[in-house]
Amino acid sequence: MSMASTPPSTECRFTMADGVQLVGDAWGDSANPPAFLFHGGGQTRHAWKGTAALLAQRGYFAMAIDLRGHGDSGWSPDGNYAPDRFATDVRQLASGLGRKPILIGASLGGVSSLIAAGEAPRPIARALVLVDITPKIDPAGVSRIRGFMAAHIDDGFASLDDAADAIAAYLPHRKRPKSLDGLRKNLRLGSDGRYRWHYDPALVNDSSRQADPNREARLTKAAQNLNVPLLLVRGGSSELVSVEIAREFVTKVPGARYVDVHGASHMVAGDVNDPFTDQVVAFLDGLPPDHA
Repeated sequence: MSMASTPPSTECRFTMADGVQLVGDAWGDSANPPAFLFHGGGQTRHAWKGTAALLAQRGYFAMAIDLRGHGDSGWSPDGNYAPDRFATDVRQLASGLGRKPILIGASLGGVSSLIAAGEAPRPIARALVLVDITPKIDPAGVSRIRGFMAAHIDDGFASLDDAADAIAAYLPHRKRPKSLDGLRKNLRLGSDGRYRWHYDPALVNDSSRQADPNREARLTKAAQNLNVPLLLVRGGSSELVSVEIAREFVTKVPGARYVDVHGASHMVAGDVNDPFTDQVVAFLDGLPPDHA
């Protein structure tokens, strides 16, 4: 099936327990096995467009969601973006379908999915795909990412080209796109005429998201509690997850495995979407049949 024949996406909205509304795009037939895709910190659902469309072609109902505080979704009224806030949202989404979805999460979306599924009192997912995120991560890589998110958070950018320049400096390995239409979706235009990243500034300032000394132990336990297939997709040039960290992770988690996507950094899907999606589809094709 060609991309041209892929059904267009439809907008979907979900109201969380605290009243925050999450916005997403859905591809495919809602009667098909569901898959949720959750982006990384500072990104939006649009990072998943190519992957979600291809999953729809392969017979899945793929929903890419803006996490709270990101994109078109609502912001936490109290400015709290602790990991449990995101995990609670993921758990509510996964539990509200009447059938267990596949959870695909990059970075923040992966941590949220891991906590949601691994700490749930009963299984809520059919399978879990973690995209370049593990319980143990390189602190230098974390600092670099947080530094980029914090840069220009107040003053923003005078133009889309300025924002593109900032991304090019941060991701020099990635080819600069000819069109900036995609970038526009990741920015919001303020009343002062300046562009700012499309996320709540409180995401960067919230002290609850700073280094947690119990993070590795908690996430490892959550992964070990999973009774579903788990795939770690590592960017071959990842700033956060080294080969050693990935190997250590899969030895600690029964049934887990990992694959490298060469030519990709931490932003795996954005760097090399087709090879990334091929790995995910191969994993999903090997899952037991969905009898829901």
